[in-house]
Amino acid sequence: MSIRERLSGNEATAYAMKQINPDVVAAFPITPSTEVPQYFSSYVDNGQVDTEFVAVESEHSAMSACIGAEAAGARAMTATSANGLEYMWEMIQIASSSRLPIVMALVDRAISGPLNIHCDHSDAMAVRDSGWVMLFSETNQEAYDNMLMAHRIAEHKDVMLPLMVCQDGFITSHAIENIELLEDNKVKEFVGTYKPEHYLLNREEPIAVGPMDLQPYLTEHKRQQTEAMNNAKRVIAEVAQDFEKMTGRKYDFFEGYHLEDAEYVVICMNSTAGTVKNVVDSLRANGVKAGLLKVRVFRPFPGELIAKALEGKKSVAVLDRVPLLNATGGPLYEDVTSAMFVEGIHVPTVNYSYGVGGRDVTEEQINQVYEDLQNLNDMSNPYRFLGLKERR
Repeated sequence: MSIRERLSGNEATAYAMKQINPDVVAAFPITPSTEVPQYFSSYVDNGQVDTEFVAVESEHSAMSACIGAEAAGARAMTATSANGLEYMWEMIQIASSSRLPIVMALVDRAISGPLNIHCDHSDAMAVRDSGWVMLFSETNQEAYDNMLMAHRIAEHKDVMLPLMVCQDGFITSHAIENIELLEDNKVKEFVGTYKPEHYLLNREEPIAVGPMDLQPYLTEHKRQQTEAMNNAKRVIAEVAQDFEKMTGRKYDFFEGYHLEDAEYVVICMNSTAGTVKNVVDSLRANGVKAGLLKVRVFRPFPGELIAKALEGKKSVAVLDRVPLLNATGGPLYEDVTSAMFVEGIHVPTVNYSYGVGGRDVTEEQINQVYEDLQNLNDMSNPYRFLGLKERR
């Protein structure tokens, strides 16, 4: 019997962490993820978990502490946003290259500068190829569910990579939604106990973590990371199947909403998908075959599956919640179009930069995207802006 509750995304994430009861949580506050360790610290204080909570002096130290704990054989977690993730940059790479399955809640926020504390995906996109598995969450329910699946994925012997669960800052992190929670005993059974094969405190197997890795070995070790990321695809699917059996909630690499027979498709991630679904319903009522492809698993990127899902469509729009600072497309657009090229699938595809710095994303704007897709004649410049204030 599930437990019905009303929680914000940050509360839901902290509650999942409480049920997981990790060995170590190290964190430093930064808006809008501050509430995650704040809520979790109350569980530590009142004895609901036996986690060692490490209040560090910076985000760099938070990830360093998680690396040390995980290398020693402990299950470690943290949370951060934006500039905090940037400050972790060095240690983000070390965590993945050391094959340490740390789980992090990333509450997405614009990276300074100029200073902005509201939602876009600049932080997640800045580390997208750092060797971390990345799950995105449309709703508070998905943020909770993704967090429960995270350790099963990251700690699998064929993966052993860190994982971040992303949700939109303020839009879901601070908004209260109805949510179904699992009982503690079910979570404990589902997540299981962390039993690392190699760890520093194992007296029977002396090892080093993070040694010098020069020309004779580094390429092969990076190949192993690549293979682990490929393995994560299978493991993510297996864990999702087990989760569905337990809860009835189905998760895949992406969610298709009226996608199968759609002629005009919008691709996006996280909370924007809810707005797009409303527009799709409205357009369908008026005879327009609109559809949505919401990416849930961003790393490893399910390129082949997404490309095949787009085969035969008339036109596609990819929404990137980041500024297009490389003078071409955004990260999601580049991945989608690259996958389509490799699979030999040719569909006119345009890219929109939208919602940067927390700018509202309205149904009127999404309607404009679908209108553009129905009249897509000029592909000379596929890189566009949505909701831009025109110069006067």
